[in-house]
Amino acid sequence: MGHVPALDEDLKKTLGPATAKVLAEQLGLHTALDLLHHYPRRYAERGELTSLAELADQIDEHVTVVAQVADARLLTYHGSRGGGKRLEVTITDGSGRLQLVFFGSGVHKPHKELLPGSRAMFAGKVGMFNHKLQLAHPAYEPLGADASDRDAATAFASQLIPIYPACAKLESWKIAKCVDAVLPTAQEVVDPLPGALREGRGLVPLTEALLKIHRPVTKADIEDARGRLKWDEAFVLQVALARRRHADSQLPAVPRRPTPGGLLESFDAKLPFTLTEGQQSVSKEIFDDLATDHPMHRLLQGEVGSGKTMVALRAMLAVVDSGGQAAMLAPTEVLAQQHHRSITEMMGELAEGGMLGGSDRGTKVVLLTGSMGVPARRRALLDLITGEAGVVIGTHALIEDKVQFHDLGLVVVDEQHRFGVEQRDALRSKGKQPPHLLVMTATPIPRTVAMTVFGDLETSVLDQLPAGRSPIATHVVPAKDKPHFLARAWERVREEVENGHQAYVVCPRIGDGDDDPKNGKNGKGGKTPKAAKKATAEEDGDKRPPLAVLDIAEQLTRGPLAGLSVEVLHGRMDPADKDDVMRRFTAGEVKVMVATTVIEVGVNVPNSTVMVIMDADRFGVSQLHQLRGRVGRGSAPGLCLLVSEMHEASPARARLAAVAATLDGFELSRIDLEQRREGDVLGQAQSGVRSSLRMLAVIEDEEVITQAREEATRVVAADPELTELPGLRTALEALLDTEREQYLEKG
Repeated sequence: MGHVPALDEDLKKTLGPATAKVLAEQLGLHTALDLLHHYPRRYAERGELTSLAELADQIDEHVTVVAQVADARLLTYHGSRGGGKRLEVTITDGSGRLQLVFFGSGVHKPHKELLPGSRAMFAGKVGMFNHKLQLAHPAYEPLGADASDRDAATAFASQLIPIYPACAKLESWKIAKCVDAVLPTAQEVVDPLPGALREGRGLVPLTEALLKIHRPVTKADIEDARGRLKWDEAFVLQVALARRRHADSQLPAVPRRPTPGGLLESFDAKLPFTLTEGQQSVSKEIFDDLATDHPMHRLLQGEVGSGKTMVALRAMLAVVDSGGQAAMLAPTEVLAQQHHRSITEMMGELAEGGMLGGSDRGTKVVLLTGSMGVPARRRALLDLITGEAGVVIGTHALIEDKVQFHDLGLVVVDEQHRFGVEQRDALRSKGKQPPHLLVMTATPIPRTVAMTVFGDLETSVLDQLPAGRSPIATHVVPAKDKPHFLARAWERVREEVENGHQAYVVCPRIGDGDDDPKNGKNGKGGKTPKAAKKATAEEDGDKRPPLAVLDIAEQLTRGPLAGLSVEVLHGRMDPADKDDVMRRFTAGEVKVMVATTVIEVGVNVPNSTVMVIMDADRFGVSQLHQLRGRVGRGSAPGLCLLVSEMHEASPARARLAAVAATLDGFELSRIDLEQRREGDVLGQAQSGVRSSLRMLAVIEDEEVITQAREEATRVVAADPELTELPGLRTALEALLDTEREQYLEKG
């Protein structure tokens, strides 16, 4: 291992092909630089020196002791795999005795070194074997004959041992040895941070940070290193996003301004209500963007039911007014159909441009989805290419090559977190010049995540509910501890129905055996939600399968809700049957709908006032908030009951209590993120960036991210090509995959 590798050299030369292969396959580490950025997960301390007499209280703890070898015996045993060797060493420090054991090939060195009468320092985990304390395979450091060698002992005990993210074939201490082999190359790393920024923020140089993170002498070293490495991650990522924003601001776009007395004014004139202040101010931001000659890139975050669709529709009409076309992309066919239905209803005769009885100021609103019949699809495509249709609503079928627009001026993407960067680009390439882009999400995103995941977009937030919306009361129903609470919940459902309202009952899975949790399916025919798996496994040893739609519907029809019209809705039903149930529920014929989470997004039945969520602990926080948003959409107050059999002290119940305590989706999204960690949020599809955050925690490091964004914007404005900052360019190239690089260039 005398070879000092270059930073980008394959690890085979330095570590040998076998080790390099495991590092590459198991941990994705290919070069010395990759290994330098494989940071320790935590640091173990060998522990303060302990006297042997105290060990009985420290089972399973890491301890360090200084003692003398009393005797050592090498035993040969015949195990199931043939013979083996076992070295048993007894040590004493005057206060007590302790046995050490070494097995297999690990006996040779200690057998030679740990001779009776020799002194050494031993570090390991205290265990019990045959009712006796022992240390198995302890680390040890022989001490000189000088019995007062306490300084060396104390230094050894206080050493910080890095614990690396490891895999079955490479233990942490083997990875530490690999890191030792490449650590000298840390001297060659190019520092991505501009010198002035580093000094101004009091950050240590990158070489020093890498040495301190891998081989800290004190805890302060770890803090210095972490502070610096977090800045690198935040800053390089923000520079990538700032360059994207800068490149976008250089692109040409057709300014789109509404025509006086045109479609938008006609639409506004027939609105039966006034827009909220929030809707008005967000609309102004959007209209200002649309009027400029470079493309708008805006993220519209709105609470469930805050009227985002109305804001988006008015932006679309403004673009149609100016002679362009607007396209709205929805993540599912059900949602595309729902948007099409609600937009044509809101527009009335304005959506019938060119038809008998349609307004002469109107336009055509067409739907385009994958499952449409050939004639309908052909007609829709024709309306798009001639410009007859000003507004098109569809699924990602809109992105296909065959789809051509007359003059695409605005793209609205609904529920961006289900939508990849490449798809966004494919649609943008359909315009003569890049169209304006509005991305909508009803999943509130904490500010820092918005800055990290959607950092190339400007953000608008709609946080007021429209007038006439009612507050939703949420309560946890502890079904196990207080069964009478559940009985009361069903009475409440009956009361609401008797008062002319409707109810939802939501369950985690469909039922009838073929989607057991054992099969890993849930109500959408997909995997059981992550939160569900976790909750099921970790808490109260609850082994029963999640409650199912078909079972609960049957129990309710026979029992507490007998005599009411109860129907089921789930993802495995035939589309026509789904439509039929939805239509009858919307019309008020069906009083109680027992459903899976298919109702989570976009279902709008203002007459529904109560929702009972069974096994609520098996859903994530954001999902519960989305589901709850389906009630209280009319003038009558909403009620959401979270039924759980979990113990009051369990983390799952704490999650439910958080949902019951606030209707603020942003607050809940913080809680949700803290529980799920960033990995899920910074998914590949959302940002196009590999989740390269090793050190940065999106929630805790809000300050670093905010400051990094400001610095990045300043650096990119002064030097968009980063010609003066070669180190930063190198780091940026390392961060961006080739795909992402193309994406940046496509703009």
